[in-house]
Amino acid sequence: MRIVFAGTGEFGVPCLEALVASDHHFVLSVLTQPDRPAGRQQKLLASPIKECALRHQLQVFQPEDINAPSALSQIRYQKPDLMLVVAYGQILKKPILELPERGCWNVHGSLLPKYRGASPIAAAIRDRQKRTGVTIMQMNEGLDTGDILDFVATRIRPGETTGLLHDRLAKKASLLLLDLLTKTEKGKLKRTRQNHAEASLAPRMTKEDGKINWDRNPEEIEAHIRAMQPWPGAYTWIPEGTDQKMLKIFSVILSRRAKGKPGEIVEINPHGILVAAKKGGLLLREVQLEGRKRMTAAEFGRGSTLGYGVVLV
Repeated sequence: MRIVFAGTGEFGVPCLEALVASDHHFVLSVLTQPDRPAGRQQKLLASPIKECALRHQLQVFQPEDINAPSALSQIRYQKPDLMLVVAYGQILKKPILELPERGCWNVHGSLLPKYRGASPIAAAIRDRQKRTGVTIMQMNEGLDTGDILDFVATRIRPGETTGLLHDRLAKKASLLLLDLLTKTEKGKLKRTRQNHAEASLAPRMTKEDGKINWDRNPEEIEAHIRAMQPWPGAYTWIPEGTDQKMLKIFSVILSRRAKGKPGEIVEINPHGILVAAKKGGLLLREVQLEGRKRMTAAEFGRGSTLGYGVVLV
């Protein structure tokens, strides 16, 4: 099958790699977002998909607007059978959706209709879901509302972060995609309409989403911390006179013996820093104070002025 691939984030790399390695499909070109400035020096950074495409000597296009007439003409000229979209970052309008013979497919990191939107993996962990998966759908003009073509489900493992689950789902997506393409070529493609009454949304995360609310149960806070890894990162604020310092928190252990008001430091021991929550608390294991390196909470506790009774906010 002749395929135009549109993607930007790391999630799409295994799918692109699988297509390149296949003897049954041909990647005509790769569409990805323009290089963006990143880091302190604001150097232009290529997307993971662009880097993958260049490794395989694929033709790369980076339109600012994929719906612009020039981009549309570019795709039309290639006469693709199918356009595959994986974590691309732009919304495709009707003219592009109807251009390939088989339309456009999207690979989404949830079991649709749950968690439509840009952050489905983090949302599933944050909400303490027991299972999630990958769905491939026939795209329409809505936000992840198209007919389901196939899906694969998996259990969310204890202690799994968004980063770890992201990588697992990306690999499952590539296998699912190849299987679905085979079914399509054999005339076995089936479409199932989504039950829109069961839909939920997972909007794009922001840095502000990482802030910890200590007035919640420890299980909810622990899930929040895992969901925010690797980005935007879970954090809290340490009061310092009239100022505050950000403390990033990477890992914790649930504790039922912490007694205090939410956010209160109740113990600093060789294992970490014990912080009270709504019911019980959490033992902080890995942290990073703004401007300093990442370290164990026990090491941080020994070298800081933190004391019992300090309330994190």
